[in-house]
Amino acid sequence: MNRHSASWQIPSSTRRAAAHWRPATAVALTALLAGLTGCAASSASSNNSSGSASAPGSEEPAAEATEVTADQPRFATTYDGGVLIVDATTGEVLVDEPVEGFARLNAAGDGRHAMLSAEGAFRALDLGSWEQGHGDHSHYFAGPPAVTDVVVPAEQPGHVLAHLGQTALFDDATGTITLLDATALDADADPVIETLELPDAHHGVAAALADGSILTSLGTEDGRNTAAAYARADADGHREIVAQNEDCPGLHGAAIAAEETVAFGCEDGMLIYQDGAFTKAEAADTYARIGNQAEDAESPIVLGDYKVDPDAEQERPTRVSLVDTRDASIDLVELEASYTFRGLGRTVDGGGLVFGMDGTLRQIDVETGEVTDSLELMGSWEEPEDWQQPMPTLAVDGDLAYVTEPETAQVHVVDLAAWELERSIDLPQTPNEITGRS
Repeated sequence: MNRHSASWQIPSSTRRAAAHWRPATAVALTALLAGLTGCAASSASSNNSSGSASAPGSEEPAAEATEVTADQPRFATTYDGGVLIVDATTGEVLVDEPVEGFARLNAAGDGRHAMLSAEGAFRALDLGSWEQGHGDHSHYFAGPPAVTDVVVPAEQPGHVLAHLGQTALFDDATGTITLLDATALDADADPVIETLELPDAHHGVAAALADGSILTSLGTEDGRNTAAAYARADADGHREIVAQNEDCPGLHGAAIAAEETVAFGCEDGMLIYQDGAFTKAEAADTYARIGNQAEDAESPIVLGDYKVDPDAEQERPTRVSLVDTRDASIDLVELEASYTFRGLGRTVDGGGLVFGMDGTLRQIDVETGEVTDSLELMGSWEEPEDWQQPMPTLAVDGDLAYVTEPETAQVHVVDLAAWELERSIDLPQTPNEITGRS
């Protein structure tokens, strides 16, 4: 089966057209994923489909891929009118694909693919290089990258959250959650595990946990203040809400911390779910929005932004939050430089990264709150009034950090282990969003 597409087009037949569940097949995802809807109130129905593909880390490499002697990191970056896939070592543009409308990028969760969110759908990009672990060593593979035929229709594609091989996609226009098997994105098996339709559409977020439960926001177009835990689906495909909390005004975003703790961003702190119950991490300020987070699944501490002016059209915070999920405490770190929601990241060992508007990348010890390192990458810059416009953006892929510089049409590649600029890559287009493979 050809899993690669020559162009980014969503045919009209993929639109959501029926109020019932319908299993998808990998042979014709772009035609069959429409209509995956159901019912949800205190319980919800879900469509379950099993996939037979194994993870890229354990499967036989694809026929067109070649084992190489060292990792060949790659990144994807959007621009006005398309998306690029770039070799992070040579700077060669490997794919330049037209895309209509504003597009967003997220790592898919398998160390190889990225999810491209654009008008009408989520779509998988195969960056074409990956690592296959073998105990105390690894093998590396590289092949042609591509825009794939793995397409999940969404009227308004929103948050993407990957965890333990499952990737949750949220459609803001319908309130539909689609769970993908991230390890099956390059296999002939259908990567859709199930879909779940919430009672109301809203700008939401969801996460799938190892025990089969789904954590999600609940809300309407008018607001969000509730998070809920749905139990594993029963034999009839129904999910029951087993825990719910309404104490999260302005709920936005979620992060998965150590021991599968899920923290939802609120306008007065964070709402934490752990061991079947919710706990509130209350901020000291009356209004304290932690709506953007950077997670590390092995760290109990979530790095977040911290905004305290509810009336500001464009607040420029200089403090970040460290939310300790072990005791629901919040510590603040003063950076003496402002930053944006696109400037948060985590290192492979759980350290915090913040790229500031002074052009400097900072590393934070999340346990102590100390800024341990700083690296100047560019001059000072200003946040655009429109959040969709290009601005310097941070993405982390293993021991590499990528920082875009739209003004020069460059991506700066930072070796985090050595804490030094490795290279700056000139691009043929002005970069906007960016992601690596993880």
